[in-house]
Formats: sequence, C-alpha cells, structure tokens
Amino acid sequence: MGKVADGIYVIRGQDEFIPDSHTYILGEPLSGDCSLVDPGLVGKAPYKLGVLDDLGFERSSIRRVIMTHTHLDHIGCLPDILTEIPDVELWVHALEAEPLEKGDERTVYGMEMFRNMCQMQYGLKPGQFAFTVHRHLEGGETVECGGAAWEVLHIPGHSVGGIALYNPAARILIPGDVVYADYAIGRFDLHGADPSALNNSLRRLAELDVDVLLPGHNRLVNDLPEGYIRSTATQWEPHLR
Repeated sequence: MGKVADGIYVIRGQDEFIPDSHTYILGEPLSGDCSLVDPGLVGKAPYKLGVLDDLGFERSSIRRVIMTHTHLDHIGCLPDILTEIPDVELWVHALEAEPLEKGDERTVYGMEMFRNMCQMQYGLKPGQFAFTVHRHLEGGETVECGGAAWEVLHIPGHSVGGIALYNPAARILIPGDVVYADYAIGRFDLHGADPSALNNSLRRLAELDVDVLLPGHNRLVNDLPEGYIRSTATQWEPHLR
C-alpha cells in the first residue's frame, strides 16, 4: 500500500463478501489536483479515505473520480465519497455514464440475482446508484492527471463502457478488470459484457508497451514480462468467441 511510482499511489482493496477494488490516486499529495480511480466497494469509504489522509492528501486536492467501469465493487462506496468530497467531478465512459444518470443500475449489479443478493447483504435501496456524471469519456482522450499525460482507452468486453488509463511515458497501465496478473482476465457474463469485444480489447492492450500493470484486483506487477498481455489473450481466445 502506498506509492507505486511518482504521482501514482494505491489503496489496496479489502475483500469481504465480494471483492473490493484497488483504488488508485493520480497526483502528489501537495499538487492540489489529484484524481481518484475506482473508489471501491460499499462500506469501504472510511478505510479508503483514512488511507488517503495517512498518505498526506487533503480531501480538497481530489478533483475528480475516474471510473474504469461501474460494477459495484468499484463504485459501491462512491455515494459516501461524494458526501465527504462534495465538489469532486465524476468521469465515466459515456456508455455507462448515461445509464447511471438515468438510474439504470444494471451496469452496477451486472445481473438480477446479484442485485438482490447485494441489496440484502448491504441494505441497499433501488436508485442508490444514480449520479450526475460531469465528463462523459469516449476513449481517445488524453487527460492530465498528477502532472502526467494519461491516454483513455475504451476497452469493452468485461463491461460495455470499460476504460483503461495508459501512461506511455512511464509505461504504466490501469486496465480495470480487463486483465490481471497471473494470466487472469475479468468475467464476461454480466450485463453489457461481450466475449468477442473482450478478446479485441485484450489484443489492443497487447500492442502497448507496459512495464507496470495496475489492475482492479489481485497483484500489482512492477516488471511485467514482455508479451504478457498478448500471451494472456492467446490463452483465453478459445473462450472469447
């Protein structure tokens, strides 16, 4: 937990009933212009904000929350984050931003059975995940976060509006749940998922020069083997048709 590289910090997820995503901070504590990537699971705001405080970040320095995608394990504690940091902007890919703004929670829960289970487990109410999205991302943008230029890549398949953030100068990739360490990938059976699109997204990521892989869950990789993402895509390709 802590600093990954200059201008990049991680707050590791705390898994429980369902996994809690890692949260990444783009920016330095004294920069005054930081981004929070994927707040995490329901109930995790006190933990995530506590680590943010311990790392020396002022709450007011968090200017935006960027979602790699809007599944519950990544967006669940966003309502609490917005209560604590009310002026923060929310950036989401347009294909998931529009359902969020309409209160369509299929992008959050993924399947009806999961919705019912999570609402019972966490005491969630219908309509709890309707938000104003300040920036609808499309993919292809370059955004300045933490003094570095990050390319926004639309990588559907795990979810319809999934994005990756890629820093070509530092060769760092934040791919959400599309690809993990240990030759694992995100599931492709939830609302908006598409196995063929996931295969294409993996192939697209395989074209990038990546040394540091910062996935949504599990291990962070600081010295990614050359060809790792391509090899992962090849292994999974028979299942992604």
